[in-house]
Amino acid sequence: MGVRLRTTLTATAAVAAALCLASIALFAALDSSLTASTKELAANDAKEQMRVLKAESGPGHAGDGKGMVPPLEKGAVPPGGEGPLPGSAAIGEDDGLPVPDEAVLVVRRTFETEDGPVTVFGKASKAPALAAMTTLRNLLIPGVPALLAVVALFTWLAVGRVLHPVSAIRAKVADITAHGLHERVPEPDTRDEIAALARTVNATLDRLQTSVDAQRQFVADAAHELRSPLAILRTRLELARPAEKPLATAALDDVARLQSLSADLLLLARLDAGEPLPRAEELDLAQVVAEEAVRKRPRPDVHVYLDLTPDLLLHGSADQLRRLVANLVDNAVRHASTSVHVTLTAPGDQAVLDVVDDGPGIPPEHRAIVFDRFTRLDHARTRDTGGSGLGLPIARDIARAHGGTLQVVPHSPGARLRAVFPLSGRPAAYPLGDLAVRAPSRTRLTTTRPDAGHSTS
Repeated sequence: MGVRLRTTLTATAAVAAALCLASIALFAALDSSLTASTKELAANDAKEQMRVLKAESGPGHAGDGKGMVPPLEKGAVPPGGEGPLPGSAAIGEDDGLPVPDEAVLVVRRTFETEDGPVTVFGKASKAPALAAMTTLRNLLIPGVPALLAVVALFTWLAVGRVLHPVSAIRAKVADITAHGLHERVPEPDTRDEIAALARTVNATLDRLQTSVDAQRQFVADAAHELRSPLAILRTRLELARPAEKPLATAALDDVARLQSLSADLLLLARLDAGEPLPRAEELDLAQVVAEEAVRKRPRPDVHVYLDLTPDLLLHGSADQLRRLVANLVDNAVRHASTSVHVTLTAPGDQAVLDVVDDGPGIPPEHRAIVFDRFTRLDHARTRDTGGSGLGLPIARDIARAHGGTLQVVPHSPGARLRAVFPLSGRPAAYPLGDLAVRAPSRTRLTTTRPDAGHSTS
């Protein structure tokens, strides 16, 4: 439950409780006031009746001989003052006597006269009090829910307005990735806690960007500085004397791995820095895929099958796209049992490159972490066949740099990695042509054209 909803419900519940208590208190106060007013009217009626009797009977003739005076007819209220008659005093009273008519309140008053005590009954209608209570009830029953609805609406709108900058900050922070640390969250013009939060987040992003930039620069500098010593070391090993050749050959393998690792780190640092694509141009993706996929690889027993749709124009760097294809195919050949299938299709305005092997596959729980740097699955951890764990992260970053994606697609048996790129949509400047002729004997090339069937070499 969000803050906005909780605040609205809390405010509405608090106002509802206050209105209920206020309504009960209002009903009780009004009922007490109206009851007291009705009793006072009945008492005045009894006094008026006593005056009338005193005036009509004269001194010594008030009452019916038994000290009882019946009440006047309903509505007969003769003019006169208040209080007991001259020469008489009220010596007793009894309010709210039971009568058949529930809409009438009857009171009994006993007055002391010259002829003895006289009891007079006064009455007053309760209809005005009941009408007032009914009117109040008719107003509160629909009014309280309506007021609560208004309170809930205004609370919802007010809290939403207050939390709008927070939502903007959250959305912006969610969009910021390792490649977009230069972006900042919007800072509202208000001088409140939300503005302070935005400033704190931006300050944190500044520090994070500084730290990440320093780390990337360190990796780039280290990788760059290692290139020259490794090249010199490799040259010296290659010039080793014949008696030292076996040892030099083993050392050359290690130097080659170090050179490859430093080159990978340097490329990752450039991709992380968001540098422009080197020598970006419009190229035929099928041509790039075919040229790199048919290259010789350490496992001649694994056959690479190509099924490519030519004339797919893509704006990008040929060197980086070759590196992407090489990393995907090398990874597939390393884990394949007998074959690797490379397909390139163009559904809509996108190019889809699939690289599929028939190896052990990638477990579902590892399909996300295979793109983490220096990550190798358990069956690929050996020094000779496991690689450095940077091939797939580099391929993913290259795909992103070209506006595309790279992900693991469920497939059985084996693994399927799919790269998707946006196409420019113009015809290719050169055909795929005679690539099948240049393919080694271990590679079977199948090209697919929109206006022809399949040709296999």
